[in-house]
Formats: sequence, structure tokens, C-alpha cells
Amino acid sequence: MDITRRTFLATTSLGPVTHAGTGLRTSRAPRNDPFELGVASGDPDPGGFVLWTRLAPHPLADDGHGGMPDRDVTVEWQVAEDERFRRVARGGRVTARREGAHSVHAEVGGLRPGAEYFYRFRAGGHVSPTGRTRTAPAPGAPSPLTFGAVSCACYEHGYFTAYRRLAERHPDLVVHLGDYLYEDAAGAHETLPIVRRHTPGKCRTLADYRRRHAQYRADGDLQAAHAAAPWAVVWDDHEVENNWAGNVPGSTVPGFPARKRAAIRAYYEHMPLRPSAYRDGRIRLTRRLDWGATAALHLLDTRQYRSDQPCDDGLREGCDDRLDPRRALLGPAQLRWLESGLRGSRARWNVLAQQVFLAQRDHRLGPGRRMALDGWDGYAAERDRLMGALVASRAANPVVLTGDVHVAHACDLLADFDDPASARVGVELVATSVSSDGDGYADPVENAAVRAENPHIAFIDQRRGFVLARAGADELRAEFHTLPHVTRRGARSSVAAAFTVPSGARSLGAWR
Repeated sequence: MDITRRTFLATTSLGPVTHAGTGLRTSRAPRNDPFELGVASGDPDPGGFVLWTRLAPHPLADDGHGGMPDRDVTVEWQVAEDERFRRVARGGRVTARREGAHSVHAEVGGLRPGAEYFYRFRAGGHVSPTGRTRTAPAPGAPSPLTFGAVSCACYEHGYFTAYRRLAERHPDLVVHLGDYLYEDAAGAHETLPIVRRHTPGKCRTLADYRRRHAQYRADGDLQAAHAAAPWAVVWDDHEVENNWAGNVPGSTVPGFPARKRAAIRAYYEHMPLRPSAYRDGRIRLTRRLDWGATAALHLLDTRQYRSDQPCDDGLREGCDDRLDPRRALLGPAQLRWLESGLRGSRARWNVLAQQVFLAQRDHRLGPGRRMALDGWDGYAAERDRLMGALVASRAANPVVLTGDVHVAHACDLLADFDDPASARVGVELVATSVSSDGDGYADPVENAAVRAENPHIAFIDQRRGFVLARAGADELRAEFHTLPHVTRRGARSSVAAAFTVPSGARSLGAWR
């Protein structure tokens, strides 16, 4: 049902004043405001996107239901061409169901391609903050794409300043590469400064995961980033449990199947995903988003379909099992899906959004090798198949986005990592963490030694931050933004390195 602006505003007070385009309140929110967790949008296509919110006037309520009543609630939504909602383009109603933690996933269609829009919700006499979003360009349109890449935001280790600094850059799209939250018990990493405390206990139940998501979602910097642009999300491990693999837990805590089901459900409830992503307790995050003629974004899941890590995981030397051709990280079905998409792609840039370090990295300086087995080094044969697929598909300009390791890297991807002179297949941009591991540091001497050991790695930086990239017809420019600290609020970001990749080069080249 369409809802006109007159109907929307006639039935409610205006609620909290919002700062246009950021989703942040500039006045005190009314009591029992159900929109404490903000708003979000995601997965844009040429005709629309999905809109998200969750009703939770008391986000950390013990039962995981955010202080909402034991009944379903009707939520109204509006999409407009302007921030003041004078030109309303679409509107409707959706039911926020108690069984779904009163979350909303409203699919919007029938909009103009390549256009900016603003959106908001109303429920129970309250109006939500305003979000900014946009549709994808029409198929074949030569529209450039500016996107941010972020990963790994541990609430306890620091403030989410990187999200706010990214929002201030006004990207067209934000790609989240996983570890949106951490499931650990409060204070689990006491060797690091604890800036603020998680909700109590390791997440085990649905209520636990809902409360942890709500704690993160209530953060103003994260809300600003969600309200600034549509997101495309994929998970890594901490959304469920550290280093889980398929049906294998990452800890000795009993009850993993139930814990995994709860984590999957809570993740869907809190992400701007289309309803088709979640069915009968299962979630599908593998999908493809197109941005006109400029980019095809291939979103991959490196957790659900993988074999268990070889040699008991961790950093290991002499682990022959990592070379076993039967070992899978993407799994056969997902790899076939990717190969088919690459062969059929006509995009100028093919961006693979995945979670774990793809390029080979030897962690031992000098003779011998020490490999991190949770990443692609633990699944070397499937990595060879992926490199071969990137070449055989003839897909233009592969760019791999990676998170997980809390350190920014820029890498050339080689046909044979043991031969530094082998053909360049594409480039990998590894986003550092938003806050995980605290402030971080920059050590030029250490990083130069690592790069000498791994000459296909062009750049390393251990500080917090994000990647901001602009893809156009002739080149892709990627900037690595870093922050001097996250254990205190308000840090400014700066560009630690920038790479310009000409179309057809398949290599990073020099950086400044």
C-alpha cells in the first residue's frame, strides 16, 4: 500500500530531530523511542534496495526483544527524492514480527536507476532517523562507483570512529567484509585495553546474539555509516564463533549446532539483507550486485562451506595437509557459481568481496615457511583453482576485497606465488580493522622485512581504518585511510597510501 506524505505525518508527531543524511539525532530522543538502533539500506539494484530497521526502545533487555510488547507491530516506510520528504516516491507498510525481534526488511522497487533517495520509518507515534541511499545505475550505464570496505569492529577494543570517517566521505556503497561484531565474553581479551564492555557472557543463545547485535547497533558512529549509504554485507567468523568452519565449531563449548542457528538468525535480523537471504534457519550470503557497466560485485562466503582448518589451525610450519586438493574454502558449488559469473561478466571491474587473506604470506622471515591456516594459505589447492578461474574467465580487472587480519595490505595476485616473476592475475585490497586489537601501530622496518619476504605485497599498515576506492572506466584508485587511535574518540583519518590501477594492468604498480 502506498502511503502519502500527508498520511504519514498526519498520524504522528515529528519525533526526534535528525541531522539530514546522517541518521543521528540532534535532540534528545523521546521516551520509549523504538528506533534506538537506527536505520539501514542494502543490496541496491537499478530499481530499488532493501530498507532495514529494528524496533527496540530498550535494546539490551534481557530477553533479547528490545523492550517490545508480545505482539506484532505495523511499521510504515517512506522513500523520497529529497531530505525533507516533499517529493515522496514510494511508501508502504510492513509487519515487524515478534518472532523476528521486530526487525524490518522492506524491499523497495519501481525507482529510477542511478538516483539518490532518502528514507524513514514510522511506528507507535515515532518517526525514525532519516537515511540516505541510492539505486544502482541502469545496466550498461558508465557510472563510476565510489565504495568503502570495512571489517572487524570489536566493541571492547575501541570506538567506531572509522565508520564515521567513512560516512563523511559519502560513498555510493559500503562493503562490510565480516566480523561485524564479536561473540566473545566480556573482557575475553584482557591483554588489550578494554575501552567499553560487551554484554555479559559468550554469545550462546538467540537472546545473547540479539543483545550483542543491539549493543553494536546502538553505537552512533555505526549508525552514521549505515545511514550514509547502502551496504553490501558478508560475514566472517565472529558473527558466529571464532574460526568456525562449516559444521565444525571454533571452540570446545558444547552445543555448536544450536549456537550457529541462533547466530544465523540474529545476523539476518540485524542486517540490511533481502528476505530471500534467510529461509528455514539457513542463510545465503553468496550473491552478485551490478553497478552499471562499471563493476560487478561478487559476494562470497568463506565460512559456511569450508573444510576444517588443517593441522589444528593457527600459524604453522611444515603443514602438508594445507596442500591437499580435497580441501575446500569456497566449496565446489560456490566456486562454480563464481566461475560462471566471471565468464558472463561484462563489467569493467570484477570485485570479489570475501573474508580471509588470499595472497600467499610467509610469516617467517628467512629460511622456512610459517603460514596462517585459517586463510587461503590453508587451502592452497583451491586457491590455485581460483587463480586459474580468474585467468580462464577473461573477466576484466579482478579486484579482491579482504578483511579478517586487522592489518591493511595491498597485494598483487600471482599465477604462481612461488615465482615472483609469474603473471599478475589481479590485485587484493585488505582492509584493516575498524577497532579490533586497539590502536595499532606503524612499523616501517618490520613491514619492509615482511615485504622483502613476500615481494608481491606492496603495502602493510597495522593501524585502524578503512579502504575507500573509486572505480571508473579507465582506472581504479584505492586509498588506505588510517586513524592514529581508536581507544579515544574523535580521531581524524589520513591517507597512508593510495594506488591507481589502470584498466587492464592487473597489478598495483607504485604507491604514494
